[in-house]
Amino acid sequence: MPYLGLNTTTDDHEAKASPADVRRKNRQLIFRLLFPANQYSRAELGRRTGLSRAAVSDVVGQMLEEGLLRETGQAPSGGKGKRGTLLSIDTDRLRIISIDLTQEHLLHGAVTNLLGQPLRHAEVTLNTGSFVSVDVIIELIEKMLGMSDGDVIGIGVSSPGVVDNGVVRSSTMRGWNNLDLSTPIAEHFGLEVNVSNDATAAMLTERFFGQGGPNMLFVCIERGIGSAILLSDTPVIGELHAAGEIGHISIDLDGPLCPCGKRGCLETMISGTALKKQLSAADVEQHQNILARAGRYLGQALSMPVGLLDMADVCVYGQPNIINETFVDAAQRYLDAATSSSFHKHTVIRRCECGPDITVQGEAIAAVFQHLTK
Repeated sequence: MPYLGLNTTTDDHEAKASPADVRRKNRQLIFRLLFPANQYSRAELGRRTGLSRAAVSDVVGQMLEEGLLRETGQAPSGGKGKRGTLLSIDTDRLRIISIDLTQEHLLHGAVTNLLGQPLRHAEVTLNTGSFVSVDVIIELIEKMLGMSDGDVIGIGVSSPGVVDNGVVRSSTMRGWNNLDLSTPIAEHFGLEVNVSNDATAAMLTERFFGQGGPNMLFVCIERGIGSAILLSDTPVIGELHAAGEIGHISIDLDGPLCPCGKRGCLETMISGTALKKQLSAADVEQHQNILARAGRYLGQALSMPVGLLDMADVCVYGQPNIINETFVDAAQRYLDAATSSSFHKHTVIRRCECGPDITVQGEAIAAVFQHLTK
């Protein structure tokens, strides 16, 4: 996952870097300042980054030529001098192919612009219990490439489980172990490929197009349960790339057996799949109790990371009939009881309001940021 930090000034290490490294860093700084919807003149970019006029002009010229940026009109008059030309992200020329591997019965793909906004969709349906091979994913990408109306600069793939530099080390949902997704896809298409954990990808959409700030704990409750952490606008990946695997925290050592080998994992208790089964077997009067209990379980699992990281914002994504007021209120009450203190400000648990394209959009954003590092 590429660095997304908001540090938009140069540093002393540039003196030791190669010209190519300096230019690469400078274009990341400029792109990040404009992303997703800001408009600045070259002079304003220089003021905000500390770069010289020549450096800004060089990098902006290259990015305009590539199709990353576009000129959008004149800056407001600030005095007697000539008005500068405003720059913004170009959403018309370049495209990303983004693939979501998290749904049970289908693979979902989208052609997006540089903001990750889907322009065209395609799907491949899966038989129940069918193994998803790399060939099937490549088939969907080929279909998406034929639908693109611009130059494709990268491919993003979001997968459930532990993802390490393009390799899915473990995905209990897909039954994958040490499956290299990046290499065969990159070799087949000759394009840059980014593979991310699905919760981390979804978190990026919440960060840039939802209500999320630079510090956030994001929880995704669907077929499984995943989470992602953002600290100072940097995703926390973990030493073994397994940060965020909250679904495999055991909250009941005598609970149901989980595919990971433990018992009572959060995923076996309150995933979307588990809760749907519980709700379908209960009468309407019991639904509120089931969801309130599930909320308390989530609050229990969140209490340790929230206390450890001093996190004030927890965002939960899931189906509205599950992640509803009853669920969120129960989680909030437990978390307040477990973490409130004189030195920890109140942590708010809120429902994510981004739409169903949250994962494909976030994965496209990750692919764009990876492209900038090349």
